[in-house]
Amino acid sequence: MDKLTPQKVQDFLRQRGTIITLEVATAILNFIRKLANIAISNYLQK
Repeated sequence: MDKLTPQKVQDFLRQRGTIITLEVATAILNFIRKLANIAISNYLQK
């Protein structure tokens, strides 16, 4: 499995009509990773 990079996020969104900078793609990726960590932590606590 390939690691999700800011460039891949940027390309993914560009294909769907949303143009973002690399800095914004990095921020989005960081946010998604934080949400994933929270979801996993909540799941493991149950």
